[in-house]
This record gives sequence, C-alpha cells and structure tokens, in this order.
Amino acid sequence: MHGYELRKRLNLMLGWGRVLSYGSLYPTLKKMLKGSLIEETTATVTPVTRRPRIVYEVTEAGTREFERLMSEVGPTAWEDDNFDIRFAFFGRTDMEIRLRVLEGRRIRLQERLDRVQRELNMTEQEVDRYAAELQRHGVESVEREVRWLSDLINAERSAGMPPPAAPPVPPAPQS
Repeated sequence: MHGYELRKRLNLMLGWGRVLSYGSLYPTLKKMLKGSLIEETTATVTPVTRRPRIVYEVTEAGTREFERLMSEVGPTAWEDDNFDIRFAFFGRTDMEIRLRVLEGRRIRLQERLDRVQRELNMTEQEVDRYAAELQRHGVESVEREVRWLSDLINAERSAGMPPPAAPPVPPAPQS
C-alpha cells in the first residue's frame, strides 16, 4: 500500500481513540526500510497527482519480525501504548498468547483501578465536584475495560475447549 492508504487502513483498524499521524507513519516506514522489513516500489503516475506513488510491501524478514513481535508476551504487550495495536492483530496470534496478553492487561488495569479507587477515597473531600466526577469517570472506564477483558478471556477459554462429550446412552431395557 502507499502511505495514505496505509494510514487510512491503520486508523480504521485502531478505532477513533488512536489516530496515526503522517509525522509518525513516515519515520516508521523509513526505519522499516532501513531494517529491510519492507521494500518500496514506485507505482505509475496517476492523473490526479502527476507524481509517482511509493508503494510499500512487507518482506519475508518483515513477516518474521511481525510474527516475533506478536508472539512476545510481557509488560510491553499489555501497556496502554501497545495493547490496542496488539489487539488489532489478535486474529493472527496463537490463542495461548492472546490469553496471556489479555490476562496481563486485566491484571495491570485491576492494579490501576485499585490505586485510583484508594486515591479517590482519600481525595474526595479535597477536590471539587467536577474533579471528583472526572475521577469517577476514570474509575468507571477502567471497570468497564476490566469487564470487557474478562468477557474476552472467558470467550477465548470457551473457544479453546473441546466440545463436551456426548452423555452415555443407557442401554435399552431388556424384556
């Protein structure tokens, strides 16, 4: 894809909460080019732009690096900056890895939730009503994400389980 289409596709995948800017896209593409993770070709000139478009394609090394990154499990996989991107590509990730990332994210959010609730209880008398509402909104958002993660984890576990065995059929009564 060319840069504009790539940015559009990634922004669609990541949702409205994250917008990938050209200022971060093109330096990343250049870095990936230097690392031979992608290669560029020049497409034909279009009548609208009158200049050639540069099209980027993932190399074999890029595919291997993507697979390596998607198989990593650890704190960076569930932190705020990386989780959405990892989640957007979960369809290409092994179920065990998905579960570990989801569980790690849920644990991290639960820790954050516990800390924020303690702080909210300590500062509720010290802040005005709008600051308290903002804190409450933050707590509710994290609680909602923890519930969402729990539902995803349960669905992953259910999907990974073999179907239950059919109950034994009792023998027909002898007459």
